[in-house]
Amino acid sequence: MIETVEQPNKKTLAAKPVLPFPLQPLERLSWNYWWCWSMDGASCFRDIDPAVWEECEHNPRLLLARVSEYRLAEMATDPIYLERVHNLAGSFDRYLSERESLQKGWSTSSAVQAITPEKPVAYFCAEYGIHNSLPLYSGGLGVLAGDHLKSASDLGLPLVAVGLLYHYGYFRQRLNREGWQEEFYGETDPTQLPLHQVAETDGEPLLVEVLIRGRMVRAQVWRADIGRVALYLLDTNIAANEETDRWVTGHLYGGDRETRIVQEMLLGIGGVRLLRKLGITPCVYHLNEGHSAFLTLELTRELIQSQGLTFAEAAKQVKQSCVFTTHTPVAAGNDEFAIDLLTRSFGRSYEAELGLSHDEFIALGRTDPQNSQEPYGLTPLAIRMCRSTNGVSRKHGEVSRTLWQRLWPEETIERVPITHVTNGVHAPTWAAPLIQSLYEKYVGAAWQVQMRNRDLWQQGIERISDEELWAAHSLLKERLIAFIRQRSFLARANRGETSEYTEAAQNMFAPGVLTIGFARRVAGYKRWNLLLKDPARLLRIINDEDRPVQFVFAGKAHPQDQEAKLILQQVARWESSSGVGDRSVFLQNYDHEIARQLVQSVDVWLNVPRRPLEASGTSGEKVAINGGLNLSVLDGWWLEGYDGTNGFAIGNEIEATETADVDAGDAESLYRILEQEVVPLYYDQEKGLPRKWIAMMKRSMATLVPEFNSDRMVAEYARRIYS
Repeated sequence: MIETVEQPNKKTLAAKPVLPFPLQPLERLSWNYWWCWSMDGASCFRDIDPAVWEECEHNPRLLLARVSEYRLAEMATDPIYLERVHNLAGSFDRYLSERESLQKGWSTSSAVQAITPEKPVAYFCAEYGIHNSLPLYSGGLGVLAGDHLKSASDLGLPLVAVGLLYHYGYFRQRLNREGWQEEFYGETDPTQLPLHQVAETDGEPLLVEVLIRGRMVRAQVWRADIGRVALYLLDTNIAANEETDRWVTGHLYGGDRETRIVQEMLLGIGGVRLLRKLGITPCVYHLNEGHSAFLTLELTRELIQSQGLTFAEAAKQVKQSCVFTTHTPVAAGNDEFAIDLLTRSFGRSYEAELGLSHDEFIALGRTDPQNSQEPYGLTPLAIRMCRSTNGVSRKHGEVSRTLWQRLWPEETIERVPITHVTNGVHAPTWAAPLIQSLYEKYVGAAWQVQMRNRDLWQQGIERISDEELWAAHSLLKERLIAFIRQRSFLARANRGETSEYTEAAQNMFAPGVLTIGFARRVAGYKRWNLLLKDPARLLRIINDEDRPVQFVFAGKAHPQDQEAKLILQQVARWESSSGVGDRSVFLQNYDHEIARQLVQSVDVWLNVPRRPLEASGTSGEKVAINGGLNLSVLDGWWLEGYDGTNGFAIGNEIEATETADVDAGDAESLYRILEQEVVPLYYDQEKGLPRKWIAMMKRSMATLVPEFNSDRMVAEYARRIYS
């Protein structure tokens, strides 16, 4: 079931809110998403009025418009709060002023230093997970892109980003009483968000034009400020377009194949034209996944039209300025389009401007140009037109070389020129403030910088006392349980459950019980139902009288993936089955906020993808930053991170051919590790503390955080890929 709903109390912000003079710095702060990863940023806004903050879905612009005049006056006369605002504004001003010196501090490479504000990196992605109040993401790809922008800002790396403004974003989720996923959409009004509409010099809205389906489609442009980075978002929902074209930027991944291809035309071709209108000349274009691959054709067309080059001559130049990151470990996961759809969307004029015949134009997107049955793929196009292609973990690099070896038929798999840069996560975004305070105390005030030095980082982590680390973790776990109870109570009430069952949510879960989190997209290869291979054995584990275990689940199935919805329903029904009681919960509508609550608080993070289909995975990296432990299959980033002392590994690295055998073996390994390693270690107490467990927490933090953070990732891109 799909429907569209408006946000509660929807109100366009026609003018800036009038704040009392002492609070006016909040107006400026609310326009830059830097606040969302600043230590006191979110709490400074939340503490004005927590109820309105929740109602506004943590949107500071709406908060300042909706909070009562009296409450603002109260806060304007609170000296302690005013000092916090003053300090936050001062930190923000210093942050913006430091850019010039930052890049020299982490790289002496002349090639990296050549990336300047005048010639920045241009980063293209179909989705961005900056914060839950800006719902332009569906999952891992978008959150990774958001973390990339934040680290580029923190490092002072000149970068501009290009994406699309989806007015209905990705779907929102609820489960009905049968456990079946239902989808609905909430409207995103850009006038209610910290978005500036980009204008021409005469004050009129800047418009970008792209010929799509034989019609000129126009897009207005919005800018979001992500610290020092500008994110530009194209938006076709304007009166100048036909009704159909206004929906090009309607939904993220919510339409048919035609919607997808026209969105990707707008992103790639329109994105390049936008940069030209803004006067931005990038030194390199970073295609984060294949959705923006058409930008390479637009760059080639520009050179052909302006310099009279042949396609081959122009493409050779374009290739030197484009780099491509692939995130997909299976061919079926890459965007492909039927040839008639491609032709209908582009028409024949674009290929003529490229100086190509129809067959030559189509061949660019085929692994085998001679195969007339092969559809048009954006990944082959991106690989052909970029000088560098990389996967997102060491294993994914190996998988990608095998997957795309056909593009280099003369080379062995080992010599296929696809490398890797392992993903990382933005530490200030995902580390709980309580954990950050420990880092400040024991690693240093500049812990985010010290994080780049493994030896200094490890020394600081070793200085954290067991008592302080466990106390912080326990408080975060209590917060998670309160969050689970509140969300579960509301979900049950909205579903019309019995009053007894609804009220029971107020007492579910217990702080002292081992808590395992499992949250990710619902898809077959992620094996959500592996844990349920032996329900009786699982019940014995969770209901052990002396050493119980509780599970918290979250994740969305794609609206068109019926198999994934059935898997999700199976998990939901198990949760409410006899014997499970209050030991399991599914949190619906998985988003940035639920992810933050989980990764900052669970004891263990479970991940059971079918090898080698986890390109990287980053949620477990977020858990490690907060002292949680990973219990994961050896795939993606965990294959690089696990050293035998910093978490738990399910199964082994061997990839079997029979799916049933692999699943059975991994399920047995999972149960055994839970029973024999994880549970005993957690409940082994010494003077009231699980000393050995805490030692593993520290080992996890010490070994994983320096390697699997996005500062390291972005610096590696700058040194190895962008240069």
